Amino acid sequence: MLKIIFAILICIVPAFAQKKVCFTIDDLPVVSYSISDSAFQREITTNLLNKLATHKVPAIGFVNEFKLYSNNNLNSFQVSLLNQWVTQGFELGNHTYSHLDYNIASLHKFGAEIIKGEIQTKKLLEGSGKSLRYFRHPYLHTGDTKAKSDSLDQFLNAHHYIVAPVTIDNADYLFALAYHRAYVKKDQSLMNRIGTDYLTYMEKVLHYFEQQSSALFGQNIQHTLLLHANLLNSHYIGKLAEVYTRNGYEFIALAEALQDKLYETPITRFGKWGISWIDRWALSQGKGNDFFKGEPAIPAYINELTK
Repeated sequence: MLKIIFAILICIVPAFAQKKVCFTIDDLPVVSYSISDSAFQREITTNLLNKLATHKVPAIGFVNEFKLYSNNNLNSFQVSLLNQWVTQGFELGNHTYSHLDYNIASLHKFGAEIIKGEIQTKKLLEGSGKSLRYFRHPYLHTGDTKAKSDSLDQFLNAHHYIVAPVTIDNADYLFALAYHRAYVKKDQSLMNRIGTDYLTYMEKVLHYFEQQSSALFGQNIQHTLLLHANLLNSHYIGKLAEVYTRNGYEFIALAEALQDKLYETPITRFGKWGISWIDRWALSQGKGNDFFKGEPAIPAYINELTK
C-alpha cells in the first residue's frame, strides 16, 4: 500500500511543481494619476514593496524614466522611489522613456526612446552590482507586421535586452482608476467593493489563462503576470499573492520563468493588438474565435467609473 501511495505522489508532485508565476509590474516609479504629493507616492511604493517582500514574491518593475524628471531636471525624490526597488533586492527593466506606442512610432524613434529610458535605471542597478537586462513593450505593442516586429527584436538583441512577455494579461489598470477615483472621493465603502471585486476578477483571469495554456500546449506554462504600480495594487498585492498561493503557485523571478521552453513557441501572426503571448501563439497556430471564448468580463460599474 505504501508503495502505491508513493508512486501516486511521484506522479502528482511534478504537476504542482509546474505551477509557477512571475509578478511583473509596469510604469514605475508610480502610477499616481497626477497626484504629486510625495507622501502619497512614497506610501504606494513602500506598501507595494513590503507586501511583495512579506509574501516572498521576487517581482520585477519596468521603468518609464520620464517620471524621474521635473522641468527637464532629475528629480531626486522620484529617483529615491526607484532606488527603493533596488535596495530591497528587486529587479528593474526598461519600459521606454515615455511609454511610447510602437504602433505609431518608427524603429528609429522607438529605439531612441529605449536608449533614453535606460540611463538612470542602469546607474541604480550597476550601483548594486546588477545589470539592466529586460525590456517590456508599452501597451504590449510589439510590431504590427513581421518586418516591424523583427526589426525591433534585432535592435533589442543588439543592445543586450531580453523581451519580457506576458501570459496573464488583465484589466488591473481599469480597476485601479476606479479605485483611485473612489479614494479621491474618500469613499471607503466603494474602495472596499472595488478591491474585493478586483481579487475575484483576477482569480478568474488566472483560471482562464491556465485553461488557455492547457488547451494550447497540454500543460500550464510558467506564467508572467502583468500588473501596474498603483494605489490599488499597493493595497491588494499581498491578497493577490495569497490568491496565487491558494491556487498552488510558487513565485519565481523572470529569469526562471523564461527557462520554460514554451516561450520559444513561434509567433507568425502580427497586428496592432496588445494581447498576451498565449493569445499570440494561439493566433499563430490558427485558433479561431471559439478558442478565445470565456475571458472574464470587467464588472459594468467599473467601466462606468472609468468613463
